[in-house]
Amino acid sequence: MEMTKIETIWSGLEDETPVHSGLLYKRFAAEVLPDVFIALKSPEKLRCIAFRISKSFPFDENQWNKLKDIKIEILLDERDKAKIFLLILLLNKQHKDIFSTLCEDLIFGISDVSTEQTLVEKLLERLAKWQSLFEKVGKQGLSDEAQRGLYGEVFFLRVFLNNSAEQNYCVKSWLGPEKSIQDFQYSNWAVEVKTTHGNNHQKIHITSERQLDDSIIEKIFLYHLSLDIRVGNGESLNSLIDEVLKLLTKNTMASNLFKLKLLESGYYDIHRPIYEEMGYSIRQENLYRVSGNFPRITESQIPIGVGDVKYSIVLSESEEWRIDHQTLFSEIK
Repeated sequence: MEMTKIETIWSGLEDETPVHSGLLYKRFAAEVLPDVFIALKSPEKLRCIAFRISKSFPFDENQWNKLKDIKIEILLDERDKAKIFLLILLLNKQHKDIFSTLCEDLIFGISDVSTEQTLVEKLLERLAKWQSLFEKVGKQGLSDEAQRGLYGEVFFLRVFLNNSAEQNYCVKSWLGPEKSIQDFQYSNWAVEVKTTHGNNHQKIHITSERQLDDSIIEKIFLYHLSLDIRVGNGESLNSLIDEVLKLLTKNTMASNLFKLKLLESGYYDIHRPIYEEMGYSIRQENLYRVSGNFPRITESQIPIGVGDVKYSIVLSESEEWRIDHQTLFSEIK
């Protein structure tokens, strides 16, 4: 995968003549209002992102010393004694790809912030989220079931992007990584994505009585992919993700948001070799409008005291609710 802008800056700083100690830094972009720098802290050569703020700003870095793999530090600005650098340093180089994505997302999020108070608030708001993402990184990668689920959701996202001019809208609507009730949702519509394989490719599992309940949200659609899975044959999860990233190349906001949602899904670049050989071929692609007597269980049908409802649907019995792409995308655009 190509290096992002922030990775290119870090690589350039790493190639420069090292300073004995201190901060080597470069401003990220002139159009970003706050003073944000991509930096390297020597002698450890730690990658970091630096924010220049007033020395008088009340900030206690000690309250953030329990973070894993990242560290908060304050450093005096030698060129301006009235300023300090607020540094977020990456301690574990294994996570440099994740750190890069998170830093770009952070910069985009604070690009038009005009006060130091708001800047620091947004910065600290992100740290808790970063911490949870770092803690999720394991050596094993996603399970087979999670890989299939992610493939189905990203496959639908690619279809959505190819049928819409609004890339930000498409990526923002992907809520699967946040464990939302439906995988895609925006305003008055939702799309639930189900991926099946093997002998029971027409049987899908519903995990809650709210998942297909159109009394909660006006329009609900069911998108079903039946997959054939073979080693070395078909499209890999990596290839699908790379193709979506290509579609988003010219849209920094959508691209960064997509990368962030991949991290939230548990997809990390360090695990890419695990996903390279497994290939997916589309056996069937089905779209349904969930309405009327569509076979389902809804919240109003559940007796008082009954919860955690899970059930299955045999899609061959749902033909009368089938719709095509054109109908779907005309209703959710």
